[in-house]
Amino acid sequence: MSQLAHSPHAHAPVSVGKVMATVMLALVPATVFGFWLYGWPAIFLWTVCVAAALLGEAATMQLQGRPARPALLDGSALLTAWLLALSLPPWAPWWIGAIGSLFAVVVTKQVFGGLGQNVFNPAMAARVMLLISFPVEMTLWTAPAPITGLHAPGFAEAWRITFGGGAWDAMTSASLLGHVKTEFTRGVDLLSSLPGYYVPHDSVWGQRAGSLGETSALLLLFGGLYLIARRIVTWHAPVAMLLGVAVPALIANTLAPAHYLGPLPHLLSGGIVLGAFFIATDPVTSPNTATGQFIFGLGCGLLTWIIRTWGGYPEGVAFAVMLMNATTPMIDLYVKPRIYGRNRKGQSLPAAPSKKEA
Repeated sequence: MSQLAHSPHAHAPVSVGKVMATVMLALVPATVFGFWLYGWPAIFLWTVCVAAALLGEAATMQLQGRPARPALLDGSALLTAWLLALSLPPWAPWWIGAIGSLFAVVVTKQVFGGLGQNVFNPAMAARVMLLISFPVEMTLWTAPAPITGLHAPGFAEAWRITFGGGAWDAMTSASLLGHVKTEFTRGVDLLSSLPGYYVPHDSVWGQRAGSLGETSALLLLFGGLYLIARRIVTWHAPVAMLLGVAVPALIANTLAPAHYLGPLPHLLSGGIVLGAFFIATDPVTSPNTATGQFIFGLGCGLLTWIIRTWGGYPEGVAFAVMLMNATTPMIDLYVKPRIYGRNRKGQSLPAAPSKKEA
């Protein structure tokens, strides 16, 4: 009897390039809306991130003696740069985007062996590195021009802002999470300081200072639901991550509303929606099973809430994702799918009776 083997002509219906293209398509609405809010500086920064990532990918492939074209065409470097750009201040200088993209592609991805071998999510690793190394540039937020009534900078002025170190004329003091962190540290009653600063629908449409990935929770949610509908990702990690933030926020806010934000500001502020649907669902750095993905997402959400509430940084999504990336091998070790032909205890199933026995 011949042994079973994979057919050499069998191909997966969805390739890596198609998956990456679908994810990027889901990011387009929120990204374009962010370009409209923040103008040419945001477009320039996004372009720099993409260009640096593609150049870094091509250079590392050449150094390894491997063809660069397949690596560039699979879309992984482009998507990494895209996600990184969405997590940066929209008016950050060009070198922030360039350094971050090169670190994401060269160090976090290629040094570990390339696509499918990296331990940490490259975009989040780059954001954490930039935040620790350049805290000033990474925490300067610009109010969206259409919301403030100011005109977005023209092409020439935007070029000066991104590439020439020009002054920022529409800079705000802090994002919502930064404001809350400051007031919490000072011991100020949030109930008296928050209403004049936060309106829920503002965060739904991105009408608050923040990164491009905070432009519109609603558009990012639609993009995430699109990925679930296309079966690019499953619901387990996103839902678990949102629950991991919302449940402890609800409990803490119920017990001490003057000191802790409720679930709605946590869900609509920062990069939680982007992280839940586009970061925590990364198939390379997240667990393989549905149960493992739920545990992974729950941990990401809980750690995000803990860092936001008591940590030294206002936002905790990137740190939380990286910490949970490190636990992925352990989750996969203890949460395994049932092997075909075995029961839940790992015991072999009895063979079917032959026709003579039957």
